[in-house]
Amino acid sequence: MTKHARISLLALAALVLVAVPTALAKPARTTAAVSVTAGKPSEFSFKLSTKTVAHGSVTFTVTNGGTVPHDFKVCTRPTTTKADTCTGKGTHLIVPGSKATLVVALAKAGSYEYLCTVPGHATAGMKGLLKVT
Repeated sequence: MTKHARISLLALAALVLVAVPTALAKPARTTAAVSVTAGKPSEFSFKLSTKTVAHGSVTFTVTNGGTVPHDFKVCTRPTTTKADTCTGKGTHLIVPGSKATLVVALAKAGSYEYLCTVPGHATAGMKGLLKVT
């Protein structure tokens, strides 16, 4: 084998070593973005820009459009019912006219509850289910 043929073969092998892992790698999960308005259309409700997201990281931008403070919490386990409390990750108390951002990793498909944890608000209707596919 000539020196030129060996160099060509080495170059081809290097290309294969770079291309194969790249082709086999899983595509990167994009972050879903959900806009949430608390306190509208009524004081004890949420309006979400979408109620279905792909599994992975979800960024919620929460705006309090109501007249009293609210927060926004996403439960960590899939469920089929809407309760008034759960374990999860939430925003701080958001005063009327202010915004907060919450990033939650939702790794499994299912329905995840979201709610306001201010006493009485979830019971009054400030809760719902987010579908994760």
